[in-house]
Amino acid sequence: MSDHFPICDLRFDLETSPAKIEAELTSFLRKLRWVAKGHDRADFDAVRDDDRWDDAMRACRPSLHDGDRIRRRASALADRRLSASGMAHLGRDARETLTGLKHGVRMEQLASEHRADEIAAALHEEMPWMSRASEIAWNAMRESVRSGAPALRLPTLLLDGPPGIGKSHWARRLAELIGTPSELIDAAAEPAGFAVAGSQKGWGTAHPGRPVEMILRERVGNPIIVIDEIDKVGEVRSDKGISFALSNALLPLLEPLSARAWSCPFFRVRFDMRWISWVLTSNNRRNVPAPLLSRCRVVDVAPLTGVHLVHFARREGARRGLSDGAIEALSEVLARTHQNVDLRAVIKLIDGLFARENLPPRH
Repeated sequence: MSDHFPICDLRFDLETSPAKIEAELTSFLRKLRWVAKGHDRADFDAVRDDDRWDDAMRACRPSLHDGDRIRRRASALADRRLSASGMAHLGRDARETLTGLKHGVRMEQLASEHRADEIAAALHEEMPWMSRASEIAWNAMRESVRSGAPALRLPTLLLDGPPGIGKSHWARRLAELIGTPSELIDAAAEPAGFAVAGSQKGWGTAHPGRPVEMILRERVGNPIIVIDEIDKVGEVRSDKGISFALSNALLPLLEPLSARAWSCPFFRVRFDMRWISWVLTSNNRRNVPAPLLSRCRVVDVAPLTGVHLVHFARREGARRGLSDGAIEALSEVLARTHQNVDLRAVIKLIDGLFARENLPPRH
């Protein structure tokens, strides 16, 4: 895990405060005059920091004319440094926000291939019906460790299957096991690309995209971003016919070459987004825009069987403290009537049973 990965093309090593630059130039001039008067350079700092300045030090003070020249030079130098930093176009608040990236970001990587094996085994144990997705993630994790990559990155996945079978949960659980943050974006609720890319300043609701917000908040450069129900994204256009569809905003972020120098519309700064792992979900892949589909590894997830529902009910019931008897009764019901039942329905059943078991006693 690295804490110093430079995620954006900004320079934070340049002092841009005119007041601080003025203080540095003033001290430099004093030191030059101190040495010019025949004093030892090594004594300057000790004498300067001493409250009892003697006449020799006072004689090195800049004149009023010197002070005016220093201030003008400090102001010009501050402007040039700010321009060289890449943040001259930003306001103070935006600069302060991005300064949080001064020391870079963490990049999560697994310690060993054995850890990859443990994560894959845990995923398969919890959600065996997602075995194909877990296998792809397992191979990617092992390859990432073997190659010595600075960060773990998974191939872009499209999990296609019926609703309520845990596609988004699988992705977020994978992030939890890896130790990297995750973010879920509902494409049906946020069909415009602003949720992913953000919007330019000047708009009434201008803001960075959710991935950039997460990087700034978590200081991690390789989170897992889940785009839920990407098949419902649709087309979003302005009154002038400009497309703002989420699918269009996603495309440059899914290509490693363009993602490496992706320009944030809000900050107008380039970010290295190539290490983000993207997991898209859909209920019908035929409705996914073709450009997106071509950039994904598609995983078909079959409807849940009674065996899968019973497996989930036993694990979730035990985790929530449901009694053994209630778990067995629920399992028997699910084994017989599993059609049109999804994980959300099972969770509601478990919640109802748990609430019934914990009713206050009647007197």
